[in-house]
Amino acid sequence: MLRSAAHSATISAASSRLSNAALTTGIRSFASAKPKTLKERLVEIIPAKQAEVKEIRKNFGSKVLGETTAYGGMRGIKGLVWEGSVLDADEGIRFRNYTIPECQKLLPKAEGGEEPLPEGLFWLLVTGEIPTVEQVRALSADWAARSAIPAYVEDILDRCPNTLHPMSQFSLAVTALQQESSFAKAYQKGASKSDYWDYTFEDANDLIAKVPSIAARIYRNTFKDGKVSNVDSSLDYSANFSHLLGYKDPKFIELMRLYLTIHSDHEGGNVSAHTSRLVSSALSDPYLSFAAGLNGLAGPLHGLANQEVLRWVMKMKDTIGLEPTDDQVKEYIWAGLKNGQVVPGVRRAKSHYLESTESFIIENELLTYSIHAAHIEEEQTTDASSDAGD
Repeated sequence: MLRSAAHSATISAASSRLSNAALTTGIRSFASAKPKTLKERLVEIIPAKQAEVKEIRKNFGSKVLGETTAYGGMRGIKGLVWEGSVLDADEGIRFRNYTIPECQKLLPKAEGGEEPLPEGLFWLLVTGEIPTVEQVRALSADWAARSAIPAYVEDILDRCPNTLHPMSQFSLAVTALQQESSFAKAYQKGASKSDYWDYTFEDANDLIAKVPSIAARIYRNTFKDGKVSNVDSSLDYSANFSHLLGYKDPKFIELMRLYLTIHSDHEGGNVSAHTSRLVSSALSDPYLSFAAGLNGLAGPLHGLANQEVLRWVMKMKDTIGLEPTDDQVKEYIWAGLKNGQVVPGVRRAKSHYLESTESFIIENELLTYSIHAAHIEEEQTTDASSDAGD
């Protein structure tokens, strides 16, 4: 609306009479506005992203991106759109174009901690934005509030023999949780396709929140006494998971934060992530899709790498001790490489970046934490044996 010059002058004069105190109050009020939740932020982001996808389909839907052969597999083939992360043979992984060192520097940390909180990395993956400390704390609290698992799932896990592989138990529990799916219930009621993301969001966050309780129960049933503590709403995701497992050592909790962060997303084309996406394309809810991915992860050519890494770490601990220097770790690694051995989980396809200084420091930090955690495990096992003997 056009306004007269006299009216504009009146407004200008009135504005100039605002005191510094009033301005300060206004600035404080604006700055103290409640930060948006993850879902509120997605409500703002999604329409533009939907329009972008529609435009790409319209202009480039028939464009040829590459060629394949009948028996060549999918290695190197452009098979899907994935914005969360990208792997580079020389540089390593980037999460939304941020390197691991950049994530360690920019993402919020726990009070007194040095590693990024996985909640912050999740926010980054979903939105492409670095969250504030307040937003990460709110997400931690939200996941803690969603963390309880139904009694029937607890009963299923408690009835599993401890000889049943933990991954089989994990898949079983997640599949059983499908009864709680918001997406499945909404779909049966005829929900609009434009609202699918909303129900998927709720299921995904419920599932992420419940996974630590499920995994901890499996661990405690299979390897310990079967007793599991409750989630503490004042703790972050990794601290809660560590406590549920039975470990409260600060270094172990830091290991968990680092471990969950750097394993959060690996370009989307691996067996488990690709399987989850494929199953989801049939409008299977997140519980069924995630369970399918877990079954892929359990395969020896996929998840077994983690077990091999732990064996390698334990062997290194026996060789160079519990508190090795950076040089000792480096010498141990190079001695193995020169003898034709590999570092498990590192020298796989697209993972040749360990030779860079920054990546070596990060991996060394992870290994140091792992050795410390292994030492804690040994101490607890020894203590338990002594108690049993007494």
